[in-house]
Amino acid sequence: MRTRTGIAALWAGLCTVAVTGLLPASALAERAPAPPPAGLTESIEQAVADGFPGVVAYARNGERESRVAAGVADTATGERARPDQRFRIASNTKSFVSTVLLQLEGEGRLSLGDSVEKWLPGVVQGNGNDGRTITLRQLLDHTSGIYDPTTEPEFFAPYLEHHDRDHLYTPREVVARAVRHAPAFTAPDHGWEYSNTNYLLAGLVIEAVTHRSASAEIRRRILDPLGLKDTSFPLTDPVVRGPHLHGYDLKGQDVTRFSPSYDWTAGAMISTVDDLARFHRALFGGKLLRPAQQRELLTTVQPADTPVAYGLGVQRMDLPCGSGPDGKPPVGVWLTDGGGPGYTSYSLTTVDGERQLVIAANVYDLGADLKHQAPFPLSKGILKAQTAALCG
Repeated sequence: MRTRTGIAALWAGLCTVAVTGLLPASALAERAPAPPPAGLTESIEQAVADGFPGVVAYARNGERESRVAAGVADTATGERARPDQRFRIASNTKSFVSTVLLQLEGEGRLSLGDSVEKWLPGVVQGNGNDGRTITLRQLLDHTSGIYDPTTEPEFFAPYLEHHDRDHLYTPREVVARAVRHAPAFTAPDHGWEYSNTNYLLAGLVIEAVTHRSASAEIRRRILDPLGLKDTSFPLTDPVVRGPHLHGYDLKGQDVTRFSPSYDWTAGAMISTVDDLARFHRALFGGKLLRPAQQRELLTTVQPADTPVAYGLGVQRMDLPCGSGPDGKPPVGVWLTDGGGPGYTSYSLTTVDGERQLVIAANVYDLGADLKHQAPFPLSKGILKAQTAALCG
């Protein structure tokens, strides 16, 4: 998930078709590792010094790939952080979900102009909410206005106050809580507001169209064709399976165990920096969608008071690369990010597709976020890592 505090906006504030032509996973794995970009290792070491127990990163320049890690994966045992370790990717999940819906449109099985009511009759109704007036596109670009109950402290009381990390929510239960509230603006497309509810509804639409689970469709259409063997979509399992980073809050409490049920298609997936990089290389390289749907993916709306524009599950921003008359010009990047209990991550790909950076760090304090406070250490090391890997 990502709650009110937009990760991309925080970092920016610190600054001021069918699957075809894919490189086999085995060939990717056989590439000789390259030295990391100058300054990347030092940047993530600074992030650890600034308060993250561990940070792992993947960087690519053309065909040259590198991986770096600093700090620890587990503060209790001292196990070192490694780039192959898994973590909860939170709202990075949304780009997988939007990809599946766009593929379904490309196959003629739905249109993003369809109403929510067409596929989910009666689900979005009441208190000023009307699924007949909300389109699938407005779910994906957060212009629906549908309320997000995951911004409420009481929503997370079972986890944070009663310490029941296994507590289960169903997607329809979360949606029902959402429509008890009036929408954020007078009519769809009359504003922009990030809402995890949008992507729970998107997941329900996938299931209504395909008659298969959303997780099965993501695996069939994306994970298996791309060889993303370390990526999974747990529905209720609160444990991160396999080698993984442990996740922490700002007090150092281990919050790795946490039910993903409330987040579902808004943010329940688990992955690695390598798998996220491979997915986004295929996505932004036009390998997963037909041309018309690729254009839709990258068509953005501009929320007020932020330099980050939002597409369909992906974001667009200009990364500052220097200051003063001799500084380098900004670099345009496509971005996804994620922040949920214990983990902060983001994946950036330059608009020309030549460079990538995926970083995961093991702090995200949900309680702080719900109080409108920064949920992780605001380290300039993270920003320096971006410029090291992407500015050239």
